[in-house]
Amino acid sequence: MKTADYIVFENESLVALNKPSGLLSIPDREGKEISLKTLLKEKYGNIFTVHRIDRETSGLIIFAKTPEAHRHFTTQFEERKTIKIYFALLLGSLNEKEGSINAPIAENMMKRGSMIIHRRGKTALTDYKVLHDFGIYSYVQFQIHTGRTHQIRVHAKELGHPVVCDELYGDGKPVFLSALKPKFKLSKNDLEEQPMLNRLALHAGQLKIMDVNSKLLELDAPLHKDFRATLQQLEKNKLKQ
Repeated sequence: MKTADYIVFENESLVALNKPSGLLSIPDREGKEISLKTLLKEKYGNIFTVHRIDRETSGLIIFAKTPEAHRHFTTQFEERKTIKIYFALLLGSLNEKEGSINAPIAENMMKRGSMIIHRRGKTALTDYKVLHDFGIYSYVQFQIHTGRTHQIRVHAKELGHPVVCDELYGDGKPVFLSALKPKFKLSKNDLEEQPMLNRLALHAGQLKIMDVNSKLLELDAPLHKDFRATLQQLEKNKLKQ
């Protein structure tokens, strides 16, 4: 894997990448699996973690190149001065097409590695807006004002519309073209249908943050091919209805 393939922006203070789903942002405790930070250290030497996104989530993530830049950027995250925009495909059609979820998130003591809405949890605020309602799925924009573990995934579940392919908080089922295309026919060379989307349908798309020279950086990470193709098929099917 070449990190250069995923770089969307770079200057003397930071490097921004469009992380693929399934890749760790930083090394886990055991350190056996490859991570984005490990790859970046091979390329740059010293590199500093500013924030992270879930392994299953794709999209925008930044790393600082110097200790000074690291302090500068992490302070903005800690003081909630950044603007973080995510895009997700949710199950079903939302009754309220726009709104906010203000519900504290805590670790689920009964299920390791997962989170729940609970009064003992930390404050978590998420704004959402439905961009396209496809009936069986909805394409939704999220802005998170806090950075809790699995925040969007937990809040989407709270809405009653979990993120597509979410094994922790939803049904985990992949998206098949046959479910979107009424007259779908399997190719003669295929024994069984392969899923169009078989990973968490959550993408960190945009980040606004002040650079070390006080210039506003507006960073974008395009949707990956599998996510784009799924949306295109949903659009085509909606037009035919």
